[in-house]
Amino acid sequence: MPLLPSYTHIVNNRLKHTYLSFDDEGNLIIKSPKISTAYLEKLLLKKAAWISRSREKIRSKKGKQTSEPEKAEIYFLGKAYPLHTEQHEKKRVSLRFEASHFLLRYHHYDATLTQKHIDSFYRDNAKAYIPSLVDLWAQRMELSPNKISFRKTKRQWGSCSGKNDLSFNTMMMKLPPDVIQYIIVHELAHIRHKHHQKAFWAMVGKYLPDYKQQVQELKTYTTY
Repeated sequence: MPLLPSYTHIVNNRLKHTYLSFDDEGNLIIKSPKISTAYLEKLLLKKAAWISRSREKIRSKKGKQTSEPEKAEIYFLGKAYPLHTEQHEKKRVSLRFEASHFLLRYHHYDATLTQKHIDSFYRDNAKAYIPSLVDLWAQRMELSPNKISFRKTKRQWGSCSGKNDLSFNTMMMKLPPDVIQYIIVHELAHIRHKHHQKAFWAMVGKYLPDYKQQVQELKTYTTY
């Protein structure tokens, strides 16, 4: 019998069907009502090729962080920069971008604290980089967002509320400039069109004729 893919099975008798999904690390999650082992194994064999492709796609996404500093690289504006580390006597941790690499200085390495510094770097640069682009495109598109805010999220790159408040994921700073530009135009277009129907995409295409290329590039990055 072929080797079955690893998985976590969550039984919920309120469900009527069996659902396959993946967590952020590419691990397979199966949610279903109570089912037999034979049925589950048959399903896994049937879906084996799809599971393998999907898992590899998730695990190969750009911008993913690692807890191993010697293997780490940080994406900034679409480019991957190596993370250099330097141990020092001071207890303070610092992270600095030095044109060709990032430099992390620490007394004792702490993965959680390192991630907080990376998050702060993205947040500070998002606040410095994105507002002027929003103003530029808002003028071109003759639209007026109510306000702009920033936060780190796992699922969305940006959003536009019913009150036309724009929110951008600070992780956008991982992305190439033209993809950041696409997200801004996308959210601004939602001021006029609160949907993803034909009129919405026509407006995006009017200002960014090659937006489909940016959509495909965006899919190669992870928000976390």
